Amino acid sequence: MDIVLSGIRSTGNLHLGNYYGALRNFIKMQDENKCFFFIADIHSLTTHPDPKILHGNVRNVLVDYLAAGIDPEKSVIYVQSEVPEVAELYLYLNMHAYLGELSKTTSFKEKARKQPENVNAGLLTYPTLMAADILIHNADKVPVGKDQEQHLEMTRRFARRFNNFYGVEYFKEPVAYNFGQELIKIPGLDGSGKMGKSEGNAIYLADSPKDIEKKVKRALTDSGPTEPHSVKPDYIENLFTILRVVSAPDVVQHFEDKWNTCEIRYGDLKKQLAEDIIKVTAPIRDRILEIEKDEAYLHKVTTEGAEKARESAGKTVREVREIMGFKAF
Repeated sequence: MDIVLSGIRSTGNLHLGNYYGALRNFIKMQDENKCFFFIADIHSLTTHPDPKILHGNVRNVLVDYLAAGIDPEKSVIYVQSEVPEVAELYLYLNMHAYLGELSKTTSFKEKARKQPENVNAGLLTYPTLMAADILIHNADKVPVGKDQEQHLEMTRRFARRFNNFYGVEYFKEPVAYNFGQELIKIPGLDGSGKMGKSEGNAIYLADSPKDIEKKVKRALTDSGPTEPHSVKPDYIENLFTILRVVSAPDVVQHFEDKWNTCEIRYGDLKKQLAEDIIKVTAPIRDRILEIEKDEAYLHKVTTEGAEKARESAGKTVREVREIMGFKAF
C-alpha cells in the first residue's frame, strides 16, 4: 500500500483547478492507499493574509474537501499548522537547500514579480516547506497539477541529497500520481495563466449556478475565426480546455466543428460551458451547504486528523534527528 500526500493552500474555497488538478485523483485513491490530505495554512503566510480571515479560509477548504468526497474514515485530513513536526523538518531541510536553486524556481520568480514589496524568506523557501509536507510522511506519491511539477522534483532532490549526505537510504523519492494521464492544468477565465483565487479568474466549487453563469459569460473572447481550421488564441483555447474537462465528447466535438468552419457563436459556447460546470459542481455545492453548518463534525475531523498526522510525523522527526546526530544527554 502506497503512502499518498496532497495539500492545498488555505486561501479560501476550492475551485475547478483544485478539483481537476489533484482533488479528484485523491478521492479515487482513498480505497487503495494510505492517504494524507492537509490544509496548507503555513504556506499561505508567504502572502501575509489577514489574521481575521485565516481561520475562515482554513474552514472553507476543509468543508470543500469533505463535500468533494474526502473521507476522514479512509484518509487522514489535518491542518498543517496543527502538526508542528512539519516546521521542524522544514528547518532541517533548509540546511541542505541552497540559495541558487531556490531563487531559480519558476514560482519564486513569478511571485517576486507580482509582489516585489513582499519577497520574504518563506517565499524563497516555499519548495523546502512543500518538501517537508511530503517527506514528513515519507510519501510514495503526490497528486500534483502541472504547475507543481518543479516543486515535486525539488522534493526528490532534497530527499536524495539528505540520503547521500548522511549515507542512508531513509527518504523515498516521491513521484507524481496522475493515473497514467498528463497532469491537468485548468486555465482561468481571464485568458491567461492558471485558475486561481489571487488571479481573480476562478470558478469555485461553492459558487451558485447564477455566479457560474455570470463568470463564464464574462470570459474573454473575440469576434471569432476568419479562416477555417485556424489556431485558437490562448484565451479561446482556455475555454475549450475547460469544456473538454466538464463536457461530453460529442459536445466538445460540436464546438470544435463550429470553430473549424468559422460558424462558432461564443454565446452558445459559454451557455453550454456554464451548464456543464453547474452539473459538475451542483452535488458538491449541496454537500457544502450541509457540512458547513456542522461545527461538531468539523472539530472531530480536524482533531482526529492532527492526532494521526502527528503520530506519523513524530516518528519521522525522531529518526531524522538521530540520523543528523542529535542525541540527548
